[in-house]
Amino acid sequence: MISIARPSVLRVARSQLCASRPSFDARLSALTRLLSTLAVLEQRDGKLQPSSLSAIAAAQKLGGSVTGFVAGSGVKGTSAAEAAKIKGVEKILVVENEAYEKSLPENYAPLLVENVKNGGFSHVIAGHSAFGKNVLPRVAALLDVQQVSDITDIESEDTFVRPIYAGNAILTVQSQDPIKVLTVRGTAFQGVETEGGSAEIVDGSDPKAESTTEWVSEDLAKSDRPDLGTASRVVSGGRGLKSKEEFDRVMVPLADALGAAIGASRAAVDSGYADNSLQVGQTGKNVAPQLYLAAGISGAIQHLAGMKDSKVIAAINKDPDAPIFQVADVGLVGDLFEKVPELTEKLKK
Repeated sequence: MISIARPSVLRVARSQLCASRPSFDARLSALTRLLSTLAVLEQRDGKLQPSSLSAIAAAQKLGGSVTGFVAGSGVKGTSAAEAAKIKGVEKILVVENEAYEKSLPENYAPLLVENVKNGGFSHVIAGHSAFGKNVLPRVAALLDVQQVSDITDIESEDTFVRPIYAGNAILTVQSQDPIKVLTVRGTAFQGVETEGGSAEIVDGSDPKAESTTEWVSEDLAKSDRPDLGTASRVVSGGRGLKSKEEFDRVMVPLADALGAAIGASRAAVDSGYADNSLQVGQTGKNVAPQLYLAAGISGAIQHLAGMKDSKVIAAINKDPDAPIFQVADVGLVGDLFEKVPELTEKLKK
């Protein structure tokens, strides 16, 4: 009985091993390709955007080979050349085609998928900007994998950290997909050396996918102030400013005195005090400046989600129980219409 049972057990074990071999081989294949990352670079008018540097920083943290990808009109001599100087990047894939200049996701996603498959990349990374949030979900769908969004840390090649519930909880995600599609929070991945590299610029594949969308026009708010997403100092105004006129009268001189970018809470934006592009928070921009000064902002969790990584947080509010004071390093209880102009005058001196 025993001698008969043993071969039976062995046969079962052998059959189970054979049944599991495809998934094992698939994982082994994925492992052989690990750490071959395609960093999707966002460009505007031939100039790389800050989200591109965040994507490269995250790719470098993964380790292994890093390849940049950029597409558009005349990008080979502009943004591609700029990206080739970034230290740690081995290759830049370039697709010269005006159809991709505005990064319309309907044709940009198939373009990316074509190059991901041709290059055998195991990771695809873009910044968690409007561009990344628009294009990469479509890329993940076409690759039949799950995207991991808004990553703030990388633990290993398949394990990532991201905030949930407006940053009130931190989730560690392990992905078993053969290709990891990721967007990364710009404030969490910085420190890329933009000089000293000598990446090879090569032509990528162009499937010439048709787009069902046509670019008509855009109306951008232009400012000489630092970009809100990358500024080292940010001053933000909230509902307490009461009107657009007061917002401009109080906040603009303060920003000029500090050399800071201007931000706003969602309440201020919804009330028409400030432009949508200035919104800081869960549904706006994430910022992590050296100094974040909030005036007339109560401190709802949705706003805190976008700025609580700031190095120093200062708050001015007439309500001593305002939630903003719970996260502020420096707090001033008082009427902002008196305190902010007084602070501005002292800064000018």
